[in-house]
Amino acid sequence: MYNLVMKDFKLGVHPSILIMPFLMGALMLVPGWLYFIVLLYFCWITIPNMFAVFKSQNDLTFTTMLPVTKQDIVKARVSVIVILELLYLVVAMIYGMINIRIFPHTIYYFFAPHMGFWGLCFVMFAIFNMIFFPMYYKTAYKTGGAISASVGAAMLFAGIAQWVGIQSSFVSDIFNGTGADNTAIQITILIAGIVIFLAFTLIGYRMAVKRFLKVEIL
Repeated sequence: MYNLVMKDFKLGVHPSILIMPFLMGALMLVPGWLYFIVLLYFCWITIPNMFAVFKSQNDLTFTTMLPVTKQDIVKARVSVIVILELLYLVVAMIYGMINIRIFPHTIYYFFAPHMGFWGLCFVMFAIFNMIFFPMYYKTAYKTGGAISASVGAAMLFAGIAQWVGIQSSFVSDIFNGTGADNTAIQITILIAGIVIFLAFTLIGYRMAVKRFLKVEIL
């Protein structure tokens, strides 16, 4: 399992992909910006580029020739994606904390980068994972439909969540108003987001394994 994860990182994860979180994450320093976009860059750029590299290297055929199970293949790839997602989130969180320190009096029209916002980001990635993994491993080769559907769903969630945050004074108060200073509320939203992320990712992984077991690789 460890060797499969390292194989994916060495063959499919270009060094620029590891630099991207630090470059894109710097957008968290823009006062009052739409911060969902920072995390969506992972879905828009990192995933398509990474899987394009895997495809160009004929990684699927190579991996299936190794003495590993199909379940391990899926588990390793899912692990790599989750590690990268967490990297994006952690780096963005650090930039977000710097933002709040530098611009303490910013008036936010969109969600401010408090803990509750990161809970929503975890949910956004959860939705992406639950859709992308099963769709991709239906063939383990075609990525276009899986990426389009999962990115579209993640964007839809982000758009609806942000729209509600703007339209609802109650939600706006939780994320940008007095609720932002309520540590209990913020931690609760963050933990709920993490739980949803773990649950949806696990569901997506299990569905992906079931589908991949039916794929005949020539």
